[in-house]
Amino acid sequence: QVQLVESGVGLVQAGGSLRLSCAASGRTFSWSRYSMGWFRQAPGKEREFFAAIRWDGNTNYADTVKGRFNISRDNAQNIMYLQMDSLKPEDTAVYYCAAALKSTMHTSWARGYKYWGQGTHVTASS
Repeated sequence: QVQLVESGVGLVQAGGSLRLSCAASGRTFSWSRYSMGWFRQAPGKEREFFAAIRWDGNTNYADTVKGRFNISRDNAQNIMYLQMDSLKPEDTAVYYCAAALKSTMHTSWARGYKYWGQGTHVTASS
C-alpha cells in the first residue's frame, strides 16, 4: 500500500513563510518512477494545481505561485518539499501532495495522479 503523508500544518501571517513536506512510503512504491505534484483547495473552490516536479527534476508552477513557491525533492529520502514565501491570504487552503507515474505528460492535470495525500491546512492571515 502506498502512502503519501504531508506535514507542516501552518498558520502564518501574510508575508510569512512556511515549508511543507510530503513523505512517500510503501513496499511497491518506487520513488524514481514518479513525478510529484502539489494541489490545493480553498473553501468553496475546486482543487487546483500549482506546482510539480518531474521524476527528472524539471519543475513547473502555476502563475499564482511562480516566484514565491519552490518545489524540490530528496530522492534519497523519498520526500518532496514545498517552500512557500511571501504568503498571501488567498493562499489559504488545504494542500495536497500527489504522485504520478513518470510517463504522465501533463503534471498540472489532477486526473494524471495515481496517489494522493490526506491534505494539510495552510492559513495565511491578513
